[in-house]
Amino acid sequence: MARRDVVVVGASAGGVEALRALVAQLPPDLAAAVLIVLHVPRTGPSALPAILSRVSSVPVGLAVDGELLRRGRVYVAAADRHLLVIDGHLRLTRGPSENGHRPAIDPLFRSAARAFGPRTIGVVLSGSRDDGAAGLAAIAARGGTTIVQHPDDAIFTSMPLAAIERVAPDHVVPAAKIGGLIGEISRLLVAAAPKPETDSEQSAELAMSDLAPLSADDLPGHPAGFGCPACGGSLFVIEQEPVPRYRCRVGHTWSPESLLEEQASALEGALWMALRALEEKAALGRQMAQASGADRGSESSGRYETVAEDAEHAGKLIRGLIDRLGATSGPTPVRSA
Repeated sequence: MARRDVVVVGASAGGVEALRALVAQLPPDLAAAVLIVLHVPRTGPSALPAILSRVSSVPVGLAVDGELLRRGRVYVAAADRHLLVIDGHLRLTRGPSENGHRPAIDPLFRSAARAFGPRTIGVVLSGSRDDGAAGLAAIAARGGTTIVQHPDDAIFTSMPLAAIERVAPDHVVPAAKIGGLIGEISRLLVAAAPKPETDSEQSAELAMSDLAPLSADDLPGHPAGFGCPACGGSLFVIEQEPVPRYRCRVGHTWSPESLLEEQASALEGALWMALRALEEKAALGRQMAQASGADRGSESSGRYETVAEDAEHAGKLIRGLIDRLGATSGPTPVRSA
């Protein structure tokens, strides 16, 4: 028998508040290790360990590559590094981003599920998009315990809602109750999982993280017919049931919702570039019409005026498209106070 003694937590937008509430309720005699990934900017050190230390009765610190995983500690992922658990040790990698993030939630969740199986407790907190849902499903598939912050308690509801839809979690509770719940669950015994078999996909992912000369051709999957928003390369489907994931040749990985939002962002950028080009064309057409002579009725002057008018008309259409796209793909709604 073993205990459920490895806790992995993922949070994004609005996650600092939820993490503070969770960590504040962890018992001082916690019989589990807690690993946290919060989506943060890649530049500059993370302030999260200092923020959480003020409210925690359990030691909190940045994860260190190669460190032995120990119970009764909280480990926070460093900026611009994925946090994984391999052979009972922490592993920090600078591999390809996942859903546009490094650190990302799902790589940590998958590594914990593979290494510890039913000993794993997975927690998804406030955030936008659907990050963490696939990783939580991996934990559930290997007998782990799944916890999701109640959407009514989350500042950004998309991540909790996606996790609930994907997994049907064991517990859906406010963030302030999750710390105590983790303490209770970590005391329960569970049948020890057999020693993990060699995982070819995880080995390949680690090789990619180490920037080895490996491509998606070395991983299972088939062409998806989409381009990678990060590098423009072809995407491969690496999971189909119940929800697919997509990975490009060099390892950038996307969930469906993140891919859709990144595509929308790229499309809006292209539209703004087209609008700028059209406005410049209209302005140039007006200048050339004026330079063609005082006779506004001349053939060349009229042609330049037509060019300017056509460009202005097309610009109005593109402004309308930008406005429409913004209305249909705006920011994630925030819960009512």
